[in-house]
Amino acid sequence: MSLEELLAFAGRHLYLSLGFAGLTVAIVYTEIARLFRGYKALRPAELTGLINRDNALVIDLSASAEFEKGHIPGSRSVQPSQFDPESKLLANAKALPVVAVCRTGQASADAAKRLKKAGFEQVYWLDGGIQAWQQADLPLVKGRG
Repeated sequence: MSLEELLAFAGRHLYLSLGFAGLTVAIVYTEIARLFRGYKALRPAELTGLINRDNALVIDLSASAEFEKGHIPGSRSVQPSQFDPESKLLANAKALPVVAVCRTGQASADAAKRLKKAGFEQVYWLDGGIQAWQQADLPLVKGRG
């Protein structure tokens, strides 16, 4: 397809062409923003490696009842309303890998952003949350932890 044919197509299908251009810009922007945000999304298998290799601190932002139904072994429960990057639990962990998790991955992404802004060096969040962990057939622990 030549450039002339491409321009003729774009001229005949203006809305389709504008929609394609808009989606392309949005995807490029999202990917560039992901590179510069300072924290990284992890898949469940990557999280198990980080826990085993680097003794990562896993912070679970699920509601208490959800945490007690099942959480990642070794994770610490922190209520979203009480989440504070300057808390005693986190104060000594600024140089350690810190992983924020929640049920779906939404609240933990916000927590990861706050941790990075507070000066934490190695910040991660579990993409897909506890649901992704379960779908990967990884174990959960019941109770308060």
